[in-house]
Amino acid sequence: MGLRMTADLLIHNARLVATVDTARRELPGGWVAITNGLISGVGTSTDPMPAATERIDATGCLVTPGLINTHHHLYQNLTRAFPPMTSSPLFGWLQTLYPLWRALDEEGAHVSAWIGLAELALSGCTTSTDHLYLHPRNGGDLLSAEIAAAKDLGIRFHPTRGSMSLSQKDGGLPPDDVVQEDDEILAFSKEAVEKHHDRSFGAMTRIALAPCSPFSVTKDLMIRSAELAESLDVRLHTHFAENAEDDDFSIATFGCRPFEYLKEVGWLSDRTWVAHCVMPNHVEIQALGAAGIGAAHCPSSNLILASGISPVVELRKAGVHVGLGVDGSSSADSASLWLEARQAMLLAKLKSGADAADARMALEVATIGGAGCLGRIGEIGQLQVGMVGDIAIWDLTGIQFAGAIADPIEAWLRCGPTSARDTIVHGKAVVRNRELVSTKVTEMMTTHTRIATKMQQLNI
Repeated sequence: MGLRMTADLLIHNARLVATVDTARRELPGGWVAITNGLISGVGTSTDPMPAATERIDATGCLVTPGLINTHHHLYQNLTRAFPPMTSSPLFGWLQTLYPLWRALDEEGAHVSAWIGLAELALSGCTTSTDHLYLHPRNGGDLLSAEIAAAKDLGIRFHPTRGSMSLSQKDGGLPPDDVVQEDDEILAFSKEAVEKHHDRSFGAMTRIALAPCSPFSVTKDLMIRSAELAESLDVRLHTHFAENAEDDDFSIATFGCRPFEYLKEVGWLSDRTWVAHCVMPNHVEIQALGAAGIGAAHCPSSNLILASGISPVVELRKAGVHVGLGVDGSSSADSASLWLEARQAMLLAKLKSGADAADARMALEVATIGGAGCLGRIGEIGQLQVGMVGDIAIWDLTGIQFAGAIADPIEAWLRCGPTSARDTIVHGKAVVRNRELVSTKVTEMMTTHTRIATKMQQLNI
């Protein structure tokens, strides 16, 4: 419990507050106070509550830290559920979509980010990253365009300055006009950090460097990106060990498995978080944990593309920071972090045994695990005094929760589908009573439909 003062916001009367704090406290009838964007008090029904300028009654609700999305490609919602790619594995899927995505420009990047982040917020997400690796010639400043969308919505944002440098002429998958030269990529990466990266506690925008994947960039770019990230003190992100094709490509091209390549290029570091991490073997998992690496688990995408099931339980036991990712909306289609949490629980049970995973594990992966991926443990992902006021409120009343009396956290994840009743970022409501606070939804949807229709070359 914090000091008694007049708070800006008090969330009270919760059925349960799941703090995910160091002690993993769960507080029946609990409350959370927020002042100046930070948590100023947490207590049970028997602890005295502070006065507050604004109060939110959470009767019948579970209160959790805001969920954290650690891997996404926001622009891909412009080609969501596109029919030609629904039955393709990863490499064929990419080759089908790259010719469409080459039309991406600042307007498309802005509206797709706005829609994608809004969808995430409706699912209780308060912090999201984005792996923006596609930069078409003459497309403009796509990274700044999506950062503007996050600021407009009020979502905490960790976009990455992604890149591709190997096109079809180099044996890669993308067309020539969506890749850049290594020196150009590194210059743009440095500029993005200088322009947007905020190092302050509770920062709303931070940047990471993110060469797309070992099969889409040069080895030299992987090495130099790691060196640049070290000099700028920012994080690193890439796709890693995503499926059997990825393994086969690495062995054929580099003469080693993806893990050995990651180590060779200087990425085996606690500065790194990787996406998917489906195919590491037991020895590699131990080494990833010892290095303090993070892994963005993307269960729905891995299922749709038949990539496999990530060994989440073993990764966590080894010390890997396992977070959740919705992945791009052309593979996962639904940008619901709640859905990914449920899928993560179910797949972990399927892979490691019924008793190996539960809703609390999934909640940890969706919150503090994501904070570990982004290097922000002690700042986001927990409800503790002094940490950011990012909170999701989940209504556990209604027919779908009838009989779910014994355990609110299990009810939250097993009795859905559900969405957040309220999503609060830095003490400010982004979603209230299941509706976005923003008044721009209709305008953004109209723009998004126009751009998506043009990109898909449809006549509707």
